[in-house]
Amino acid sequence: MIQLSIELAGWLGAGTLLSAYVLVSSGHLSARGRGFQLLNVAGAVGLVVNGAWHHAWPSVGLNVVWIAVGVAAMGRVRRPESTEL
Repeated sequence: MIQLSIELAGWLGAGTLLSAYVLVSSGHLSARGRGFQLLNVAGAVGLVVNGAWHHAWPSVGLNVVWIAVGVAAMGRVRRPESTEL
């Protein structure tokens, strides 16, 4: 059961990263938006889990950096101004 979960995390991570790329490339999502960054972080987490399980350390390292870049970018994205009545 755990092996299946690990494989599923990897495939979902890869699919999530690919979806983020397709959505930005097709103009349905902004590369500067939180949505794109969130998809990147979520996808990279899935690949880190899978890569660590399989001892694929170069992939783990790359995706840890990918997560850090995404988290930093989300921190720079301004939230919409709230309108108080």
